[in-house]
Amino acid sequence: MNIIVLVKQVPDTSKIEIDPRTGTLKREGVPSIINPDDAYAVENALKLKEMKGGSVTVVSMGPSQAIDAISEAMGMGADKGVLLTDPFFAGADTWATSTVLGKALQRLQPFDLVLCGRQAIDGDTAQIGPQVAEVLNLPQISYVRHIKPQDTSIICERTTEGGIETVSSSLPCLVTVVACGKRPRYPVIGNLLSACRDNAPIELWNAADIGLKVDEIGLLGSLTRVVRVFSPKQERMGELWQGSADEMVTRLVDRLSAAHLL
Repeated sequence: MNIIVLVKQVPDTSKIEIDPRTGTLKREGVPSIINPDDAYAVENALKLKEMKGGSVTVVSMGPSQAIDAISEAMGMGADKGVLLTDPFFAGADTWATSTVLGKALQRLQPFDLVLCGRQAIDGDTAQIGPQVAEVLNLPQISYVRHIKPQDTSIICERTTEGGIETVSSSLPCLVTVVACGKRPRYPVIGNLLSACRDNAPIELWNAADIGLKVDEIGLLGSLTRVVRVFSPKQERMGELWQGSADEMVTRLVDRLSAAHLL
């Protein structure tokens, strides 16, 4: 089974800062990690590889530093990686990002399965996986917590608001996974060192390599614009009451009744 995993390098949310001048997230100098849901996607891919054989290829889009996320995934056991990096990719919304990822995956065909995390913690849109499936015209299953491979299909357990659904799909298909079960394995030092060497099986692709024009990618190819990112002000209003417990209860009941909350 040949599996592709989409991963994203994201800022460690415990260290998030907003540039007061631009109103956007500060990424320079901020510690970065593999998006947590994507790490679970890598773990699922490695388990499937152990069961069915094949290979795991990790694909990421971002600046040159995003190669660290690919190296970490290879340290976990992935076989090779592709980093999509180009100055023209900057400013991409989910549409432009999905276009780039979809084109890259077309170049990596044939494959049996594409895995990615449910959503990224820096954007929380949960749009990339479904949009990439649309670019590739693949069936998709989202919010998956368990994957059982068959000969030419997969059976997935997916979480819903009402509980758990069991869904099957023919291959190839795309699956987005949620953080569930045992935490992803740690990288093995030997694998990690191999992934950081000059001859590591990691390829760098730019827009020309995947046949995309400048007006199809990045800010020019985006259908939406992020005007500003900010933390909302939290203002609390309260009253301090004094008196006996009975007086306070009576006053509270009267206030709630007046507000039609009782």
